[in-house]
Formats: sequence, C-alpha cells, structure tokens
Amino acid sequence: MTLEGEIASLAAVSGGKAAKDGGAPAHVTVRGLCKRFNDAIVYDRFDLDIPRGKLISVFGPNGCGKSTLINLIAGLIARDAGQILFGGKPLRDTKFGYVFQNYREALFPWLRSIDNVEYPLKLMKLGKPERRARAERLVAHLGVKIDLHCYPYELSGGQQQLVSIMRALVVEPEILFLDEPFSALDYEMTLFMRDQLQRIFVETGTTTVLVSHDLEEAVYLADRVLLLSRRPARVADYVRYDAARPRTDATLSEHDFVRVKAHCLEIFQREVRKG
Repeated sequence: MTLEGEIASLAAVSGGKAAKDGGAPAHVTVRGLCKRFNDAIVYDRFDLDIPRGKLISVFGPNGCGKSTLINLIAGLIARDAGQILFGGKPLRDTKFGYVFQNYREALFPWLRSIDNVEYPLKLMKLGKPERRARAERLVAHLGVKIDLHCYPYELSGGQQQLVSIMRALVVEPEILFLDEPFSALDYEMTLFMRDQLQRIFVETGTTTVLVSHDLEEAVYLADRVLLLSRRPARVADYVRYDAARPRTDATLSEHDFVRVKAHCLEIFQREVRKG
C-alpha cells in the first residue's frame, strides 16, 4: 500500500474511533507503534487516539515510557514500526511545540529572553520585524509581565520555563508537548506554572500532551489522564475529567476530582504491583 493509501486508511480508522468516543475528532492517531531499546521492549503494537483541543496527561510507573511516547509522536526519536498521523497528516506537514523538562539547558543563555522566544521563527526564515511582531502579540495575548529583554539567567526558574513555553507557542503549533515541565521547580513556582499553563491552554485551545510524575497535577490539569502500564506499555486506562475551567485550589477537594484521582491511583498501584 502507498503512503497515501495508508494515511487514508488510518484516517478512516481514526474517524471511527472518534465517533465511539463522544464525537471528539482524533487529532493524533497512533496505530501499531513499536519501539525497543536494546533488549527492552517499550512499545509493542501500541494504539492511541488523542482528541483535538484537549489536554492529555500521561502518567504511569517509572520507566514505562511516558517521555518516550511523546518523543516518538513528536519525531524526536525514531519508531521501529507503526503509523502516527496528525489530523490525517504526517508529521512533516504538522507544526508542533515542545517544552523540555530542564529549562536551564533548553534556553540559549547568550540570547535575551525575547530572542529565545523568536528563535523558532528565525528557523522558519521569517524576517526580524515579523518575528518581533508575532512574539509581541503572543506576549500581549498571554498577559506576560516579565521583562523579556533580560537574559535567561536573570530570570527565576518559573520565568525561564514560561519563556520556554512561549517559544513553543510562538510558531502557533497544532499540538504542544510538555515533558515534566515543572519537575525542576520548587513547589511555589510549580503551583504558579500550573495556573499559567492552564490559562495558556484556555486561551489557545491547543491540543496539549503533558507528561507528569505527579498524579494530583496530572488530574488537575487534564481533560484526559492516559494511564500506562509497565513496559511493554499499554493503555491501562484513559480517564475523562470534565471539570470546568479555570480550575482552582477548591477543585482539589471537589467530589469528582477526589473520585478521579482515587481511581487513577488504584490503576497505577495495580500496574506497579505487577512489577
């Protein structure tokens, strides 16, 4: 079968899955994903649909392949087999943003923060006036109050990670990947950044996939929590959480949040015990 035929077939399958899932169209469609590292099989014929315009948290046992999954989807590491499509399109025709865990290494220290934000637009060969205009529109839209003419080392950790997120968003991505973006921050800054991410998601409606090692965070931010098993990873559960946004401290004590978190914890502990 040609690539075009595979894409058409996979898109048709994706549409069927979406119809069974409450009508939400699949933005990312993964079929038959396989990946191994030496003797370790991480994914073996793995299937997944990520609905458009939703925030998906990925959670599971240590070493199950959470970060590997988004790296495979984003094309940062090669898959051994399988197909991944974005709204029926291959990766080469899709714009995505990626926010790394280590913000200190992700930003260029010799560039001012505003130039870090603009950098992907430079790679897209946009002229300086257009790059600056797009960056300033994004800053204004998000209501960012930090001084972006500072160098990254002059900013706090949370501010640096916010710069990283804006750099990922300035290309107007179809999908945003975040790999444990708050794990290197202190608790106060983590709470601040959770609210910033939630506000950005509400403002942009960008399909977002967040890898988290914190179950409370995973549920609090998500429309869906993707719970993975031990490797070779499979979908242990795909849990909906439909609480209204913006979510606040009060959300953490609401019945639905407590129920969903308890259910996710039960599934997680079941998978851990299998090891």
